[in-house]
Amino acid sequence: MSRSVGGVGGVFTGILLFPMPQFLKIQLSPPVQKSEVKKGLLAMSEQRKLTVNSISMLVNRLTQGIVTFVLSAAIARTLGAYALGQYLLAISYYYIFVNLASQGFKTLFTRELARDPEITPVYLVSGTLLQFIFSILGYIALVVVVSIVHYSPDTSFICYIMGLTIVPFALSNITEAIFQAQEKMHLIAISTVPVYILRLLIMIWTLNRHYGIEYIAGILIFSESLILAIEWLFLTRIVKPTWQINQDFIWKTIKDTRTFFAIEGIGIIASKIDILILSILGSEVLIGIYGGVSQLLQPFYIVSNSVTLAAFPGMSKAVYLGKEKQRQSTENVIEILLCIGLPFFIGLLFFGKELLLFIYKDPSFIQASLILHIISLSLITSNFSRAFSYLLIANGFEKFNLLEVIITTTVGGLAGVVLISEYKLLGAALMNLAMTITHFSVFTYFVYSRLFSLNLWRIMRRPLLISVFMVIVFLVLQKINLDFLLTIILATCSYCFFAGLLTIRQFGGFDSVWQKLLNKG
Repeated sequence: MSRSVGGVGGVFTGILLFPMPQFLKIQLSPPVQKSEVKKGLLAMSEQRKLTVNSISMLVNRLTQGIVTFVLSAAIARTLGAYALGQYLLAISYYYIFVNLASQGFKTLFTRELARDPEITPVYLVSGTLLQFIFSILGYIALVVVVSIVHYSPDTSFICYIMGLTIVPFALSNITEAIFQAQEKMHLIAISTVPVYILRLLIMIWTLNRHYGIEYIAGILIFSESLILAIEWLFLTRIVKPTWQINQDFIWKTIKDTRTFFAIEGIGIIASKIDILILSILGSEVLIGIYGGVSQLLQPFYIVSNSVTLAAFPGMSKAVYLGKEKQRQSTENVIEILLCIGLPFFIGLLFFGKELLLFIYKDPSFIQASLILHIISLSLITSNFSRAFSYLLIANGFEKFNLLEVIITTTVGGLAGVVLISEYKLLGAALMNLAMTITHFSVFTYFVYSRLFSLNLWRIMRRPLLISVFMVIVFLVLQKINLDFLLTIILATCSYCFFAGLLTIRQFGGFDSVWQKLLNKG
């Protein structure tokens, strides 16, 4: 996109600045010049739209991740591991059934409305009715499943309340599908981000007054209903609804969404299967401890998701530039992620126990330091898996992503039943490790067999160098035994210093970087 803008801009600047032969002046008549200007403006508009939409989705995703992490820590610090387990179990059931009931429709609607914007009024009304029916069915299914499993009465009650959020969230998926199809993603961020932040503040205030998780669930229902109302307010200004029900559209949509339902359903169950098995074979306390440990890895996953999402367009373009360009692009992404993930993993090995106590305050979390070390191995393998997943999609091999999810879910489910029933919390961590290894192995096999192999030394060289420096720092910090907050600050500053030095060296040293900055200035 930027090359197109630059090309048009360069041609147009040349027309203005340099005298031209008479025959060229005749060919470049005013209508053609206006056409060139129009193309340039359109390209600039597309670039601006892409930038705004990308930033909007990134801000929305980052806010969600940060709010989830802070809320989990606040629940554990004020109400303990049992209450955190109740919250994580209820939010897992809500997450599973709301996605089953709505995510397939959202994907289908976004695609169809992007292709044919004229049918938006029909999709808005008939699609909303269809989504409402499926959200009710999703909530009924949640109630049935929770009733069959026989949790404690207070845990089941929290799951029922949290499940009601399925309805407003699923309905907001229709409005967001329209915003995405019309490339107005900034309206999603405007509607959601302020509510997420306000919701978090209210929830923390509620927790500090020692209200239970059922109040947190109630606040979640109200906040998602508020987001739905705000999105409808924006939507009615750009779309005029057609207030009639199109039965043919409803039946056709149900038929078309079956594939999306299968893909989304398997992926969602895979992402929550550890919590579900632990809830059946363990207890709310074990869920709370396991979920709290897993939450410590969320900051890295937020960053890695953002990096791979930002790199995906470049990986897609590299498909048309040959295998070598694809290999280079993929290796660069993995190297960046490892430069973050590998030092983080080493830091958890040194100070994982202290970090658990610092974040959650509950002494019961200290026993989970071994669990943290096992789970944190995914900080290394996920860097490859995440990049490989986007690489396969860029090459049109989505079927391998679906096959990977099926294989990983099957392995995780079988391993979980055996390991969790025998070893409880440790079994859940070992199940996570089995899924991580399977996830990594399957993606690696598909990429190496269908596309190309990687230069592992090129990928690992800088991450290993940074990690060696950080090991020295961690050993010194462990020896002098400072306040833990000060330890975190010093470790972070040391990491930034070493990473910055290697980055400057990569760009040719201080003189070269300084010269480039002066030239840009």
